[in-house]
Amino acid sequence: MLAANCITVFAQQQTTLLQGTASYVSSQNVYVKFASTEDIAKGDTLFAQKDSLLTPCLVVKDKSSSSCVCSSLLSEKVQVNAVFFARVATKSPLPQPIKEVKNETPNASQDSLPSVSPTAILTPETEEKPAPGFKQKIKGRLSAASYSSSFGDETTHRMRYAFTLQGDHLGNSRFSTDNYITFRHTVGEWQAVKDNLGDALKIFSLSVKYDLDKTSSISLGRKINQRISSMGAIDGLQVEKGFGNFMVGGIAGSRPNFQDYGLDFGLLQVGAYVGHASQKAAKQQQTTLAFVEQRNGRMTDRRFMYFQHSNTLLRDLSFFGSAEIDLYENLNGEAKNTLNLTNMLLTLRYKLSKKTSASLSYDNRRNILYYESYKSYIEQLIDNETRQGLRFNLNYRPFKWVSWGANVNWRFQKSDLNLSKNLNSYLNFSRIPIIGATASLTANLLQTPYLDSKMYGLRLTKEIVPGKLNTEAYFRMVDYRYSYSELRIHQNVAGLDLSLNLTRKLALYLYYEGTFDKKSDTFHRVNAKIIQRF
Repeated sequence: MLAANCITVFAQQQTTLLQGTASYVSSQNVYVKFASTEDIAKGDTLFAQKDSLLTPCLVVKDKSSSSCVCSSLLSEKVQVNAVFFARVATKSPLPQPIKEVKNETPNASQDSLPSVSPTAILTPETEEKPAPGFKQKIKGRLSAASYSSSFGDETTHRMRYAFTLQGDHLGNSRFSTDNYITFRHTVGEWQAVKDNLGDALKIFSLSVKYDLDKTSSISLGRKINQRISSMGAIDGLQVEKGFGNFMVGGIAGSRPNFQDYGLDFGLLQVGAYVGHASQKAAKQQQTTLAFVEQRNGRMTDRRFMYFQHSNTLLRDLSFFGSAEIDLYENLNGEAKNTLNLTNMLLTLRYKLSKKTSASLSYDNRRNILYYESYKSYIEQLIDNETRQGLRFNLNYRPFKWVSWGANVNWRFQKSDLNLSKNLNSYLNFSRIPIIGATASLTANLLQTPYLDSKMYGLRLTKEIVPGKLNTEAYFRMVDYRYSYSELRIHQNVAGLDLSLNLTRKLALYLYYEGTFDKKSDTFHRVNAKIIQRF
């Protein structure tokens, strides 16, 4: 934002947070519903609250009067009904004129920016004032879903149950808890659950935290440490102590089993980290340096250094970078200390103007292992082929209700054996006259050594009953050809989904998708989900 001269007594901008919830999540966008989006601008960042810290998660691409269409900054999929916050400005009278007022809105990098502590959280009607000591705040969700698919004579029905609970300072005490547990099975295949319970039951987080004071805490259980988040979940003990803008911490425990994500005490790990975080006006920065040793049985499996830094370099320029450097290797029984860069992510984001923003990133991190995924084959393929490499992204809003964006991804290696090129573009219309809907046109072109694919799509979203019933319809044309054979596949994909808020905290979701191919039977997918929030 730009500085503005002012001679009235109204202008000192104080930051508060407006709460919204994710009403729908597609492969390209996240739709977040607010009571009103009047104070939210396109290009703003939406945050998620975690352990009293705010982490950038979404960027607003378009908006209606009560909903924002966002792109995600997260590597994992956003869940429906997830809570996000928009930082908005609230005007309050001052005792004397203000000569100069600055209203700065930080830009988010592709992965993360420094987490900041909120001073107040606004719901649409009331302001929640901070209370002395520790104040209880509980939110959770219980859901049951069915995933049915039909292809020719083969039909399968899968069930999934999920429980999430984030309880901060239970009973106004120093204890907090964080839980995310799922259970899934295929109807008629209960024996598979008995044979391998770990494949059906997934505990993504299950931890208890005790705050020694406002800056010190001890956590026990399975939890992702936001200071060293790329390590994934940590089973065991985590401690952290703050000293002003500095903090030190340590971990001791094990890693989840790679096959079923269960407990595995043969994969022990121990580490320590030191960090620094500061925020002055528009200048934000956070740095973490960690040293970790991981074992496999009695042998050292990996010893590495982790570095993460985010910084608002200029008012409209932000940077995020992370790297892992291996300090140890054992080849053919010969152990030695060495330096080897194994993971790196660098991202620059620049807001050229109110209408235009761009970002440039380089990613050579290892592939992500998904224990659950409900994406189609082509969607998973595009994700796998485009996550690494050099990426350039451009977003432009030529008119109030129209926005356009494109990103180019190039993955390269010396041998060119794993080369891939990808172009993805979208054109969004946040308001269509007469029908009162939003629309999005998308195109994706992918080229790899073994595959050429083209995908074009149209998506329409309309709120039928405000605050109650929302519907979305989409159509995609998919064409892909394998270079090692004459096989060419052309498919038309059509889908329709409905979301119904039965009560303020009870919602029902229905979804259908059909994949039509002249050379084979139609593939049908029908999903239903009911969610109770508390």
